[in-house]
Amino acid sequence: MLSTLFPFAAGIASLLVAGVFLSFSDFVMRGIAQEAPIPAGAAAMQGLNRTVYRSLFMVLLIGLLPVALALAGAGLAGALPRAPLLIAAALTYVLGVAMVTGRGNVPMNHRLDAMSATGPEARSYWPRYARDWTRLNHIRTAAAALSGLMWLLAAR
Repeated sequence: MLSTLFPFAAGIASLLVAGVFLSFSDFVMRGIAQEAPIPAGAAAMQGLNRTVYRSLFMVLLIGLLPVALALAGAGLAGALPRAPLLIAAALTYVLGVAMVTGRGNVPMNHRLDAMSATGPEARSYWPRYARDWTRLNHIRTAAAALSGLMWLLAAR
């Protein structure tokens, strides 16, 4: 039972993370970047970035890291079946979601947050931020979806 429950729960959680990322890649960033004036777009993203830290999404995003490592460890130890899927899912999540977030999106968020949304620095940075942040988010979306699907396959 546990050999299916934990990978299944991780798969669902990872797919929920992918869904949030997908919304940003599909329409949130595009809508903000295309429809809002630069100061309003930068201010909106600053607000979103400040709010996300107190959200259920962060519990899923960060909480999946130890779960991914535990599932990969259980797979390596032979404690759970379908070890290759468990390990691949964990690597995909850690590298494609956590590393991209920590090394790409978060530093960009911090840089944007340090600026006045109405100042010249934000006016200059915002177009590049929106483009590059969204490209990195596409990677996170695909990685979270792929790891979720692999965990679901491992659970069956």
